[in-house]
Amino acid sequence: MNIRSALTAPFRLSAIDLLAAVAIAVIAFSFVIGPVLAQEASPSPAPVATLELEPTAEPEPIPANTATIAPTVAPEASPTDDSANPAPSPAVTYAPGATTTGDPCNTPTPDPDATPDPSPPLRNLCPAQPNGADPLALLAWVFTPIFQVIFIGLAFLYSITGDIGISIILLTIVLRTLLIPVFRAQIVSQRRMQMLQPELRAIQSKYKGERQKISEEQMKLYRDRGVNPASGCLPAVLQLVLLLPMYQVFMQGLNAADISSMLHPFGIQLVNVTCQDPGNPYVPCIDPNIPWLAWLPKIDGGLQFPGYPGGLPSNQPEIFVMVLSGLGFGLSLLALTSAVLQLIQSRMMMNRNVAPGDTTAATTNRMMLILPLFSLIYGAILPAGLFIYWVTTTVFSIIQQFLINGFGGLFPLFGWTPGIAKDFQAPFPVSMPEPKPAEPDKDGKTKTTKRSTKDSAAGTIRPARRRSRRRGRRR
Repeated sequence: MNIRSALTAPFRLSAIDLLAAVAIAVIAFSFVIGPVLAQEASPSPAPVATLELEPTAEPEPIPANTATIAPTVAPEASPTDDSANPAPSPAVTYAPGATTTGDPCNTPTPDPDATPDPSPPLRNLCPAQPNGADPLALLAWVFTPIFQVIFIGLAFLYSITGDIGISIILLTIVLRTLLIPVFRAQIVSQRRMQMLQPELRAIQSKYKGERQKISEEQMKLYRDRGVNPASGCLPAVLQLVLLLPMYQVFMQGLNAADISSMLHPFGIQLVNVTCQDPGNPYVPCIDPNIPWLAWLPKIDGGLQFPGYPGGLPSNQPEIFVMVLSGLGFGLSLLALTSAVLQLIQSRMMMNRNVAPGDTTAATTNRMMLILPLFSLIYGAILPAGLFIYWVTTTVFSIIQQFLINGFGGLFPLFGWTPGIAKDFQAPFPVSMPEPKPAEPDKDGKTKTTKRSTKDSAAGTIRPARRRSRRRGRRR
């Protein structure tokens, strides 16, 4: 290897590596912008109450020689007297922008004479606008298309089904179907990395203590087998990129009274959603309740299980019982279901053939079993709709892994293996590509001959030295 190739080798990145690096940068910026990730909602104004009063007669002049005037009691009104009729209820009018007519993103000037309402109205859903003086607003404007595509897809499915829970599941299936090639590449890469473990251990044994040499030989092995270790990082990054806008959809999109501005990209209406109470700034446009999950129990004071009579709200956390109310930590049944499914998915991807003393593989397996338990911590923080999305995503991943890897490392489970899992062959198994032939040298001759995977693994191990049976002459 010449000096130029030695200097540029660490900086050679494939297309997947570049995409992963860009996605990581996107996530870093997403965490920075935080609440203004996808949009900047404008508050809808409170209703201004106006009361029309009839003109009253002018009071009679008071005589100058009268010192005091005794209070008089008004006579009782007769049944036919108009003054006995109750006053009409105040006519409630909404300022421009409070209803679906007009531009909901124009913030009107509040009426100073109006009585402030103790319960503020809901915010309208509006795209973020670029502002050169505010970098966060500029980043929010950049990320608005991602949020808008997801929200328009959810609104379209809601306009068809009329159920936000079913719409979330269908949207998740559509997104995962579009990303099947990306996640399949991740599963195939992880499986091939497991198949290369014997050869990797042989390299470590041959060049023990030489880290640079081990790294060079491992990278050479990856190139010969056509395996990219970094290809498994891109799907994980994509999941985070989709998870953050999804959170904004459930927290702000399903809590908005007016969503018409978000459904008109470039001035073109793509989806027509009929709000459940049009013009009312105190009611969300999209009904966030899921009626078929109203049976989920929750422990309310006195060990009662009232459930959710109006349906499980997808824009609020689902809490079965509060464990540490002071810290806001509660147990969510949806979070528990998500954690169990993630444990199944992790065990299916685990490498069960870990060599004794391989601490790296053992640590990786333990981390794969511990990370899903973190979902229990966020149960009382994240909205229920986000867990429905994550549960559907995990089930889709389990089915995809089963078709490629079968049961994988799921069994034995507590020493038990079902009969169907014994000698089970996956419908679409992963095969290791043949080693690439060596590049010819200047003379047109190949430097090394093509070897199989088994021969390559065996050839990297030094043969043990045999003790010679020839003994010297004793003196």
